Amino acid sequence: MNSFFSDLAEQFEMSFITNNRWLLYLKGLGSSLVITLGALALGVVLGILVAVVRTNHDQRKGHASLGLKIINGICHVYTTVIRGTPMMVQLLIMGFVIFSSSTHYYMIAILSLGINSGAYVSEIIRGGIMSIDPGQMEAGRSLGMGYATVMKDIIIPQAIKNILPALGNELITLFKDTSLVSVIGMTELTKVARDIQARTYLPLMPYIGIAVMYLIVVMILTYLQGKLERRLRRSERK
Repeated sequence: MNSFFSDLAEQFEMSFITNNRWLLYLKGLGSSLVITLGALALGVVLGILVAVVRTNHDQRKGHASLGLKIINGICHVYTTVIRGTPMMVQLLIMGFVIFSSSTHYYMIAILSLGINSGAYVSEIIRGGIMSIDPGQMEAGRSLGMGYATVMKDIIIPQAIKNILPALGNELITLFKDTSLVSVIGMTELTKVARDIQARTYLPLMPYIGIAVMYLIVVMILTYLQGKLERRLRRSERK
């Protein structure tokens, strides 16, 4: 039994303490968080644009202009292709086909995950917009407000409140998906563990270590999401 714990202690030291390897884990975790936040920002922007276009097209019920029909068709193809292909394949295409000569791994990772997230966020936001009473759009238009103004000032803020849990889940999914970006040469948390495992030939501690780190971050994000939801519910009661 003593030898078992001594062996674990030795593995822990070699995986985290020797040569200050814990700093590598922290750097990898920082990279994962930066990619997550950048991809979420891009995904939300793309999601809002696509959701507004598709909702506007649907609300016109066959009376949409040719330009709107074309843009809606592009948005439909975008969401279908992105949601229908694996994240890994999208990363490989971005890293080795579209940006094959680029070494800006942060940019490639954020673009890949952001474009992927945008397809899912667009459907989330679209559902949130459709959940708002149509009378609010009609009331805004009757006051002389344009479609874009009503969406920006009235509809989307309410929709965001309704879809906050789903957006929180998307943030958590994005954070976990950063474990895939090492395939394009990006050094993030999982890549750090793989590199240390290759140096030490000790797979247990590096992989258990990053599993604990991922879990802690997800638990923190879940707690913050719940706290924000409770605050929004209290503000609505007032």
